[in-house]
Amino acid sequence: MKTRPLGNTGLQLPILSFGASSLGQEFRSVKIEEALNSVRVALDCGLNFIDTSPFYGRGISEVLLGVALRGIPRDQYLLCTKLGRYDLQHFDFSAKRVAESVDVSLHRLGTDHLDILLCHDIEFVPMQQIVDITLPALRKAQQDGKVRFIGFSGYPQKIFRFICDQAPVDCVLSYNQYTLQNTRFASETVPYLKAKGIGAMNAGPFSARLLTNATLPQWLKEPESVKAAARQAAELCRSRGVDIAQLALQYSLANTDIATTISGSANPENIRNWARWADLPIDQALLAEVLQIFKPVKDLGHLEGLAENN
Repeated sequence: MKTRPLGNTGLQLPILSFGASSLGQEFRSVKIEEALNSVRVALDCGLNFIDTSPFYGRGISEVLLGVALRGIPRDQYLLCTKLGRYDLQHFDFSAKRVAESVDVSLHRLGTDHLDILLCHDIEFVPMQQIVDITLPALRKAQQDGKVRFIGFSGYPQKIFRFICDQAPVDCVLSYNQYTLQNTRFASETVPYLKAKGIGAMNAGPFSARLLTNATLPQWLKEPESVKAAARQAAELCRSRGVDIAQLALQYSLANTDIATTISGSANPENIRNWARWADLPIDQALLAEVLQIFKPVKDLGHLEGLAENN
C-alpha cells in the first residue's frame, strides 16, 4: 500500500485506511468472528492505520478492535480514536470527560498510547468550547504521553477554518466531502490546511453507501436529486462491467494532497477488493461520464449539527 505524509506530523499513512465504525454495527448486524477477521485482513492488505470512536456501536467498535489487535506488535499499526460524541444526541467535550474518555479508550483498545485523537463531530456544539476547553485538554493528554497527535473531525467545511485559525492542531478528518459527487473538502479546505502544515484525512469515499450498489441506510440525509444521480451513475458503471464503488474509491485515493482515505467494512472480501482496486488504474473515460452525471448536483450536501456551524 502506498503511503503519504500526514501534514507536519512525521507520520506516513497508507493512502487507504481501515474505518472500524462497521465493527460497531453502524450499518448492519455483525458477527464477532466476522468483525475480528476484517481487522486482520485489513492489516494483511496494508491498511495499517485504523480509525474508530467510542460513538461507533456506543463502545462496541473500540472493544472488538482491541480484541482483534491482541498479539499484534504495536509498531505494526497506527491507531486513531475520537472523543466528545457518545450517542446520537450525547455530546460532552468538557476537560473532565476528555481525561476520562482517553483512559477508557486506551483500556478498550488494549494500548498505552493513541497515535491520533480527534474531537468527534464538533459541529453539534458551540465550537468556541473546542478551542477554549477541549483542545487544551487534549494537549494535556499529549504531554502525558497518552496521545501523539491531536485534531478534530466533522462535516461542514466552515468548522476547519474556525478552529484552525484559533488553535494549533496536527490533523483533521472530513467525511463524505471528497467523493465523485462532493469535492468541497478538496476545493474549499485542503489548500488552507496544506498551507498551515495540517494533515488532511478523508473518510467516506462511498458517502455512506450512496456510491455503491448496496441498500442505502435509512438515516442518509442527501437530497433526492443526489440519490437519483447516484443510481444513474451506478447503472452506467454496471453497464460497463464496473462496480461504481471501485471508481469512487479510486477517485478519492487519487488526490495527493489528502494523506489517507478511510473506509470501513466488516466484510473481509470488501477490504480485499478495495486493496486490489487501489492498485488498478482508474478508467478515465468512464470517470468523465460519471462526473458529467453528477454535474447538476455537484457539491450538494446537507446541514449537519448546529445551524451556525454550517
